[in-house]
Amino acid sequence: MSAAARRALVTGASGFIGAALTRRLLADGWEVHLLLREGSATASLPPPGERLRLHRHDGSINQLIEIMRAAAPEAVFHLASLFLATHKPEDIERLITSNLLFSTQLVEAMTACGVQRLVNTGTSWEHYSGAGYNPVCLYAATKQAFGALLRYYVEAHGLRVVTLKLFDTYGAGDTRPKVLNLLKRLALEGGTLEMSPGEQLVDLVYIDDVIDAYLLAYQQLADGVQLNAVEEYGVSSGHPLPLRDIAALYAQVSGKPLHIVWGGRPYRAREVMVPWHHYNSVPGWRPKMDLPHGLALFHAS
Repeated sequence: MSAAARRALVTGASGFIGAALTRRLLADGWEVHLLLREGSATASLPPPGERLRLHRHDGSINQLIEIMRAAAPEAVFHLASLFLATHKPEDIERLITSNLLFSTQLVEAMTACGVQRLVNTGTSWEHYSGAGYNPVCLYAATKQAFGALLRYYVEAHGLRVVTLKLFDTYGAGDTRPKVLNLLKRLALEGGTLEMSPGEQLVDLVYIDDVIDAYLLAYQQLADGVQLNAVEEYGVSSGHPLPLRDIAALYAQVSGKPLHIVWGGRPYRAREVMVPWHHYNSVPGWRPKMDLPHGLALFHAS
């Protein structure tokens, strides 16, 4: 099959990582089908065209099977999820619907249409304190729960899966309300920011390197070289730094002083002080972007 003929179905394309993956697949000659919820924003995406098709999911399994059949993808890249670092009681239904119900509908539709290759997205937060399984939060627990459900589709229906467990991601154009955007706003607007004591180690991976991991994961499925029907890999820089050091580097890169009151607010409950490190990396993958250069690109965007 030629590169131009390859077809992918991507969920979560309205998010930062999903949009970047979509742009990369298009640049590499893929035909890309995006599975979006009703009302999902598309401002960060290229306009639809001959090689980019948008499908709006109404929440039903039957319509999802129709979309899967029409897309007929060689592989599914599943990035859609609801991320909440902490949850309230009223968030539970949304978390279960997004991270379990929709995800299970997706693999059911794959099975119904004979689509067998899935690159799934997990999180390093499934491994609090380096444990084999200890979820930092309910979001992380839903990721692990879907992994357990996936096992049925692997064993009973021959699904082939690579799950990428992501650490902290960042890059040019990232507007998510995460710590780097707090530092960016502080550098651009001045003022004072109260933060935790800042001793927690943060593992930042640049978006281009993250996308490389997704494509190598797909290639592993396409080549049929993996030994297990489910493979799990961590996507880590390998060099986590204390938040204080990252802030100091950001001040250096931006050329602006950052007025931070360290210890002005407490650590979050179940703060990840030391990231998970008992992981394997995708074969052939290593991060290429160093943190100073990556922060400079982020700040300039």
